[in-house]
Amino acid sequence: MTARGAAGTENVQGEVQKKLDVISNGILLEANEWGGNLAALASEEMNLPHSIPTQYPRGEYLLLFDPLDGSSNIDVNIAVGTIFSVLRCPPGVSGSEERAFLQPGTSQAAAGFAVYGPTTVLVLTVGDGVHAFTLDRETYTFVRTHADIRIPEDTQEFAINVSNMRRWEPPVKRYIDECLAGKDGRLRLMYEANPMALIVEQTGGAATDGKTRILELQPHKLHQRVAVILGSKNEVERVTSYHAA
Repeated sequence: MTARGAAGTENVQGEVQKKLDVISNGILLEANEWGGNLAALASEEMNLPHSIPTQYPRGEYLLLFDPLDGSSNIDVNIAVGTIFSVLRCPPGVSGSEERAFLQPGTSQAAAGFAVYGPTTVLVLTVGDGVHAFTLDRETYTFVRTHADIRIPEDTQEFAINVSNMRRWEPPVKRYIDECLAGKDGRLRLMYEANPMALIVEQTGGAATDGKTRILELQPHKLHQRVAVILGSKNEVERVTSYHAA
């Protein structure tokens, strides 16, 4: 049985393709074949580079893209996007050869991504800073809404694929352990833990502080903080049992 929305096929990386992966790939190919800027395209969803059809003019650039990054999020209604990279086609090659694309990242002429959510946002760099453009749905044009985007040198958040924990090197594990320890990582019982616990339980899940059901905790302060373990019932019960051991 294939997952909901699955096309029943795998891409070159062995990942199960969603129907929208295949559809998005086709849309991007059709949209970029005829413009005259490209010599060839390469996609995460195709085994080999795609040549520009002979009826269209051939350009000087190569386009690589992931047509629908995060497509596994479709079933849970989380935003997805497109990631792309632009290279110059080396002299003396048609662009359809794989070796034409095998250039270091420093050779990129441009790179960017689009996010398809409540608004459609295009983030783009051509090597002189990063700018974001938001789609105006009335005029079907992208308007620059964020100029010269900068990432702060420090932050209070991090993101990592925990399913790959078994492959983490010791320095990475040390860093994540320090992030998770935090200064004060607990949630507020009255404002966060209680409402989320009620919602989770009403959908068949469970929520505890490691020992006691969240909804049975007696508040002592209006802004009291608690540890929270919530999600699938069996998994929450498993973690809770570890605390009791």
